[in-house]
Amino acid sequence: MAAIEQFDNIHLDLSKESGKCRFAENGLGWKPSSGGNTFTLDRGDIASAQWSRASKGFETKILKRSSELVLLDGFQQEDFERLSKLFKLWYSINLESKEHALRGWNWGKTEFSKAELVFNVQNKPAFEIPYTEISNTNLAGRNEVSVEFTPSNEDDTGTNGHLGGARGRGKKSGAGKDQLVEMRFYIPGTTTRKETEGEEAGSDAEQEEKNAATLFYETLMDKAEIGETAGDAIATFLEVLHLTPRGRFDIDMYEASFRLRGKTYDYKIQYDAIKKFMVLPKPDELHFMLCIGLDPPLRQGQTRYPFVVMQAKKDEEVTIDLNLTDEELSKKYNGKLDAHYEQPLHQVITYIFKGLANKKITSPAKDFMTHRQQYGIKCSIKAAEGFLYCLEKAFMFVPKPATYISYDQTASITFSRVSGAVSALSTFDIQVGMKSGPSHQFSNINREDLKALEDFFKLKGLRVKNEVDEEANLLAAALRDEVMDDSEEEVVGAGADRGSADEDEESVDEDFRAESESDVAEEYDSEHESDGSGSDESGVDDEEDGNEDEDEDMADDDEEEEEEKPKTKKQKTK
Repeated sequence: MAAIEQFDNIHLDLSKESGKCRFAENGLGWKPSSGGNTFTLDRGDIASAQWSRASKGFETKILKRSSELVLLDGFQQEDFERLSKLFKLWYSINLESKEHALRGWNWGKTEFSKAELVFNVQNKPAFEIPYTEISNTNLAGRNEVSVEFTPSNEDDTGTNGHLGGARGRGKKSGAGKDQLVEMRFYIPGTTTRKETEGEEAGSDAEQEEKNAATLFYETLMDKAEIGETAGDAIATFLEVLHLTPRGRFDIDMYEASFRLRGKTYDYKIQYDAIKKFMVLPKPDELHFMLCIGLDPPLRQGQTRYPFVVMQAKKDEEVTIDLNLTDEELSKKYNGKLDAHYEQPLHQVITYIFKGLANKKITSPAKDFMTHRQQYGIKCSIKAAEGFLYCLEKAFMFVPKPATYISYDQTASITFSRVSGAVSALSTFDIQVGMKSGPSHQFSNINREDLKALEDFFKLKGLRVKNEVDEEANLLAAALRDEVMDDSEEEVVGAGADRGSADEDEESVDEDFRAESESDVAEEYDSEHESDGSGSDESGVDDEEDGNEDEDEDMADDDEEEEEEKPKTKKQKTK
């Protein structure tokens, strides 16, 4: 054989980019086609090798003596003979050919090997899950176990030379655009530890039967090195109330990670995933909320939690001694931690997180206070009630849905009031427009906090539009106009035109005066002839007077005329 055997278009650990793989007597190496870190493996680190079908052709799986896996994918079927010979001659290892189960069944038997979890169907592997890909596991039910996978790094080229290995966690899952993030196993019945672990079980394995799902969970925790032992914990806090995700969790704090242990779910979170840590006083002045921002977020089934929100009583004091020596405290943590704490719970948790995770602690801005001299503003996002805090560089709404809005990403802020609402005069809404993405609305904020919020936003250089005051000014102007109109009507009232009724009364009175004066002048004047000497003329006058009396009876209803009419008739009959 040649001194070097080379294969092109080979993918290391399902890397997105292919490269050249070279085998030599002292080991093997792989380099990306576009350049980058070169991965090498010494012949003394190779424990075994396996040949099988894979996604890009045929794959050579190499198990290292450190129980790590190296996957080389992209070989052709005719390459098997060359590889088999070089593994036999140079590394003294048989390249084992293994077939996969192709039935597509979703039931079978699990097997825990040195480096991976194997799911077998009819004694053939259907799929394998390397332990390094598993980030967490939980008992999702009495007979159900959920397995969560480590998200990949998009910038990863498939090599991990600075750590001396082929890859770190999550590199296999980053091969495609879509990533598998969780898998669930339904495991009924009971079994023993020896049956669960198979060949990997020791001679002293327990023979006592236990719930199969619980035993599977415990074995996977141990194999994947998910949970550290209790003795390794630097500090432990019991039954701490969490608002997001809801429940009470024990907090175990380790050197590089912390663990939340609940009755149903356990979470292991690396300190590197912590992006923000906020201490927020609750407006009831009895509690403090500790808010931890995570990237990647915490997962629980289909739900993601980008923030973990804890709550502790203001006056709940704890006493704790850290599981660290004085030398470790001085050299490793440079005095950031104390050996002994005797303070309120929220302060102790904050100090230890700050020392272990080396993260900055954020508090509400000192430039803003509500009308009750508090930092939190009671409001709601849709139907969810909570508290809005104004930080130095962002808004923070807690507890659920925990929402963080940076001032740098804010385009405008609008104060508005919902028309038609019963509480429209005492509350208002805030609409936060973003430079990119959907806007956010905070509703039912006390009207007395409007001025303080407006001043604070202007102090931060944010663009503010106050529709509440504009509406109030327009309403006040409309009310003033209405009051002026009412006063004008009152002034005109005495001489105002009251319609046809007034016209009728005035015309009737005028007619009555004119006719009554003429009647009186003719009938009661001293010079009027009242004897019967002019019988013809008097007869004519009598007829005219009778007609005039009839007209007056129809036109006037006054009582005085009713009394005068019979007198006139009697006088005429004499």
